[in-house]
Amino acid sequence: MRRIPGYVASLAVALLLFVFIAYPIGSVLVESFSVEGPMSVFELRALTQDALEKLEPATREKTVGRWLKRAKPRPRMAAEAAALELIGETVTWDRKAPFDEQIAAAKTAIGGLTAEKRVAFEAQYPIAYVMLHKRIPLAFKIKDRLSADQFESLRTGAHAGYGIKHYLDVVVEDRLINAFKNSLILAFTSCLATTILAFILAYGVNRGGVRWPNFVRYATLVPLVSPPVLIATAAILLFGRNGAFTNGILDKQLHWIDADVTNLYGFSGVVLAQILSFLPPAFIIMDNVLSKHDGRVEEAAASQGASPGQVFTRVTLPLAQPGIIKTVILSFILSMTDFGNPLVIGRDIPVLAGVLYDEIIGFQNTELSAALAMWMIVPALSIYFLLEGIGRRKRFHTGSATGGPPELPVPAPARALISTVAGANIGLIVILYGTIVAGSFVRIWGIDNTFTTAWYTADEVSAAFTSEWVGVEVVWKSMVVAFIGGPIGGFLAMVVAYLVERVRPAGANLISFVALLPAILPGVIFGIGYIVAFNLPFGQKELALTGTQSILVLNLMFGHIYVGVLVGRAVLQRLDASVDEAAEILGATLAQRFTRVVLPMMRHAALLGMLYVFVETMTSLSAIVFLVSPGNELAAVAIFDTASKNHYGVACAMSVTMLLIVFAVMGSMWWMEHHGPAWARFGAKAAGRA
Repeated sequence: MRRIPGYVASLAVALLLFVFIAYPIGSVLVESFSVEGPMSVFELRALTQDALEKLEPATREKTVGRWLKRAKPRPRMAAEAAALELIGETVTWDRKAPFDEQIAAAKTAIGGLTAEKRVAFEAQYPIAYVMLHKRIPLAFKIKDRLSADQFESLRTGAHAGYGIKHYLDVVVEDRLINAFKNSLILAFTSCLATTILAFILAYGVNRGGVRWPNFVRYATLVPLVSPPVLIATAAILLFGRNGAFTNGILDKQLHWIDADVTNLYGFSGVVLAQILSFLPPAFIIMDNVLSKHDGRVEEAAASQGASPGQVFTRVTLPLAQPGIIKTVILSFILSMTDFGNPLVIGRDIPVLAGVLYDEIIGFQNTELSAALAMWMIVPALSIYFLLEGIGRRKRFHTGSATGGPPELPVPAPARALISTVAGANIGLIVILYGTIVAGSFVRIWGIDNTFTTAWYTADEVSAAFTSEWVGVEVVWKSMVVAFIGGPIGGFLAMVVAYLVERVRPAGANLISFVALLPAILPGVIFGIGYIVAFNLPFGQKELALTGTQSILVLNLMFGHIYVGVLVGRAVLQRLDASVDEAAEILGATLAQRFTRVVLPMMRHAALLGMLYVFVETMTSLSAIVFLVSPGNELAAVAIFDTASKNHYGVACAMSVTMLLIVFAVMGSMWWMEHHGPAWARFGAKAAGRA
């Protein structure tokens, strides 16, 4: 009996994870195979007859008679051809011939019918005419007597089915083939460069290759807390047609280039923006792998006479292979699913993510968009299995990691290379973020550099250069969503971790796996999944979430709780379970044990989970760009929208405001953890006793 509350709580959490994670992801997969095909004349006849029977006999006779009386020659001919098919006669004339010829041929064919066939033809002709030309008016006439599916079938004359048509479109249609090719080239280039730079920086930080390793580490991670297109926007302000460097210095002052011809726009600009955007998560992986190496292994190799180059190529690099594989896969997926940078900088380079964005935003083509989203992960999975196959028989464990990093000196040429890369990376980050700050106080970058605060206040803004986004009001809307989703997401992550590690119900591993699914799949899949799943959830219109603030909160919260779950599980695995058991023996309920004993000891994990959801809510783009609606906008989407329309002033102002908020929240959480209220201090003492 004492385990029943735990099982009930586990079932409730499992249901939440299924509805808001597994169900949307599964919906994308199903939608990608969904195809619509035209009904046959026999299917249309049955559907039309059923619809006509829902009318009163007198109304039906009057309505159909009026439609037939007003029939034009061409529609009449098409209906006659359909009626011939319905009675088993073959249409012998060329249906692509001029209409006058077809009309004459139809009269000849009807005139040659036997008396029996003529009677059957006369009976089928009214049905054929209505099903071909008056099906839509009929559908709206009896809409209140039809279900949503029946109405849609009658209106469109198509039936839903399943097939691989949308997957085949990528290898059949020229525009999709070209976009897929560009995506692959861009992903391979960005992935290779990002992985190399991440390894160089992580190696320098963990092997003494740079003078201030912690400063390099934190500076490299700064882009994590900024909107995805901030780097692209700053790069345009520096190296675009009106860029401060290309136009202001190289063109107007030095006369070395023509800024209208030589600028950042194009393939190289997209690659640069993607490298700087994807370098932080790639660096985290490499930093984590290299920091866990036992340096005594490399020292042992050196003591056996191995040169620095041999130690690096035969020991360090092979041991880092798992991290390199993960970095390659992550960078590749991020590039394949990135539509912000290509749309802002590479405007003449169609990519698969950009086509997906156009299809779902411009045409609401969720079926093709879902298939494109699934196509995006195919190359990444192929590379993963290829690289895993190469290193499958190798072992990468170095034993105890208590030996710390190796004390081997880094050769001078390597140190110079690492310092140059680190310095260039930090310098570029400082310049780019400084440009964003400067751009937020300039009236029109590169044209009118007059100081202004209008982009923050929306006052005195010239109508010629404004868009629907004025001022930074949308940032406050994002903050509201973040303050709702952050605490709830962090708390829910701790609940999931506690149930999996302490309650351990049947299916605990499945619960954990579902919670981690958003970390495995690209965000674009999660975004499309919410459109498909919650536009008409479980067939119930009353449960629809699209166009509401709730869908934004739920998507961002459930899409990013995995960090809190991972950290929470790691903390619980180190905590002594006897503390929880002692509270249970003293009569504490499951809720009391969790809130009064375990949660205070997990305060660091809870704060980290909340912070991650908060930051991602403020900066995430790939998922929520498909979910925003008038009145429910988010700043990251507004920045992308304004930057893509060349409204750089307001884009910069929103970016600066967002960064200030994020850094303020991060600082507040740091203070709370180290100098926080009583519950935090109690948590620290309880954790120490445990």
